[in-house]
Amino acid sequence: MFDIIKNYEKVSQELVEKFSKLEESASINECMQVNGAMNHDIRPVWPGSRMCGTALTVCARAGDNLMLHKAISMAKPGDVIVITCDGFQESGGMWGGIMSNAAQTMGAAGMVTDGSVRDTMMMKEINFPVFSRGIGVKRSTKALGGTINHPIVVGGVLVHPGDLVFADNDSVVVVPREQAEEIYELAVAREQHEDNTLVKAKLDGTVTFQTFEKEFRALNLSEEC
Repeated sequence: MFDIIKNYEKVSQELVEKFSKLEESASINECMQVNGAMNHDIRPVWPGSRMCGTALTVCARAGDNLMLHKAISMAKPGDVIVITCDGFQESGGMWGGIMSNAAQTMGAAGMVTDGSVRDTMMMKEINFPVFSRGIGVKRSTKALGGTINHPIVVGGVLVHPGDLVFADNDSVVVVPREQAEEIYELAVAREQHEDNTLVKAKLDGTVTFQTFEKEFRALNLSEEC
């Protein structure tokens, strides 16, 4: 198998566009049998970030960003560059503002890494969504190899090239390509149900506890009158 793979199947652009109109990441993850949400410490570099696209996966060595530059050169419109560097957080120079500009120019929808980044204000200025475990300014090297478009694990989640990646202010969620159509339909139904519940709560004062009163009663807890 090649270290760098260029041909692979992706979630269709039509389905990506449908997912992008969903309200939030939680709606998607709650509909998955296996958790697809990355660990809580992978956060947007500025509040309010949001992106949806298909994974272009990169496995790089800690503190070396040579493979990241190669990945940018391969990026296609709608790709989300998803990077593992073994969780190494001391080198924000792994990804910065110039790389964000270059990736955006190639059409990339955003970037996710279990490492660190820098030049966050530039990322915000050009509106390029970046999600990372850390922020720092220490330099990186450009001397080591890695792989592109192989399965990787980022934030505790297995990511295959071509999987759907949805990220917002709350989380980064990965949906396996083969499950994307089904998960989308479930997420739409869930959001509609929640919208209806919200309307009902505003109309008649329904509170969340009433929804789960049966489960509460089953615990046989004593309660003061």
